[in-house]
Amino acid sequence: MSARDLRAASELPDEPEEAAAVPGGAVEPWPRGISRRASMRISDVLGTLQLEFPAVTPSKLRFLEEQGLVGPVRTPAGYRQYSPADVERLRFVLRLQRDRYMPLKVIGERLAALDAGEEDEPASKARLVASGGEVHRTQERLSADALAREAGVEPELVDRLVEAGVLAPRPGGSFDPWAREVVAAAGALAEHGIDVRHLRQFRTAAERQVDLVEQVVAPLRGQRSASSRAHAATLAAEVGELCARMHTALVRAAVADVAP
Repeated sequence: MSARDLRAASELPDEPEEAAAVPGGAVEPWPRGISRRASMRISDVLGTLQLEFPAVTPSKLRFLEEQGLVGPVRTPAGYRQYSPADVERLRFVLRLQRDRYMPLKVIGERLAALDAGEEDEPASKARLVASGGEVHRTQERLSADALAREAGVEPELVDRLVEAGVLAPRPGGSFDPWAREVVAAAGALAEHGIDVRHLRQFRTAAERQVDLVEQVVAPLRGQRSASSRAHAATLAAEVGELCARMHTALVRAAVADVAP
């Protein structure tokens, strides 16, 4: 029985029990103990998730539904309605994609184990507040000074990375959040005597890998449906992560031969 079927068979109130039973002797799908009353429209779900995941879109939610990761109920008119449990399930999927670059197939396996009661994980709360009580948007762009501060380096290093072509700021001069890792790694390599001018080769290698990703995603990008665009974005993230893993594995293997 799928997660959607189980939810349809169980309009359960909020209860603290784990692995609660539903009609038919099955186990309540994960997350347990959270309301499954489907009363939220897709706009409500987006409003709940977008503070932590600003890039999430209706097409992304529909795509995740097509992949069987969440199953909203349908009204007689055909509109989707989500429950608080659905929202937590979506948050779980989006975090694994964003923070661990986990493929949807693997996420689906994790959810299947959670649904079956083979694993358990408490539903996580939205990460909306940073130190000092200010709302924190995880995808906010950073100024050069803020980027240097968060990476723990001098602002001059950011300037040199831009001059060397390792970093490319947005038209307004800001940087995407992922640039933190680049700058932090550049700072650590500098401590070992590796100058910024030697890092351009990493950018070149990354661009070649992106060419491979674009070849894989190209057939989907040519389609007009919102679902195809969402699928293309997910596929690009998965293939990109596999390329990164391949690069890391090859470097580690080569370093093993260098070390005494």
